[in-house]
Amino acid sequence: MRDDSGVSAPVEFRAVPAGDAPASDLIEAMVGELEAFYGRIDRPGMPTAAPEEFAPPTGVCLVGFGADGTPLAVGAVKRLDDEVGEIKRMYVAPEGRSRGLARALLEALERAARDLGYTRVRLDTGPRQPHARALYLSAGYREIGNYNANPAASFWGEKDL
Repeated sequence: MRDDSGVSAPVEFRAVPAGDAPASDLIEAMVGELEAFYGRIDRPGMPTAAPEEFAPPTGVCLVGFGADGTPLAVGAVKRLDDEVGEIKRMYVAPEGRSRGLARALLEALERAARDLGYTRVRLDTGPRQPHARALYLSAGYREIGNYNANPAASFWGEKDL
């Protein structure tokens, strides 16, 4: 059974410091999956995504917890400028996939960005993540130019909040 957000099981999103478990554990799992696709993601030239960038007052890291308290998803917002935030580190653990959780996470991150005072958000994804690109386009992101010089990205999107 799905709730109003389309998620097939209840999920609660809570702010968790990106450098602390379980956020850091989920981010580490995401990095492992991305590195299998693209090689090292902490190499020179990659956009920054340090835990301190996802902290108040200009950022946030959200973890999605299942009904049993299991951490299933992570995502963060960081500041690009006074009006624009960037969504980073979106990840859904394998046991949380195919339940609408990625869309629910994206919506929670957009709400968090709005609460931080941003009027637009940007994000990117790579060529080996067509499901992510499809999600972003279906959620109203429009394709824009390469705003962050991410050598692993092939899609850059923006959405007004």
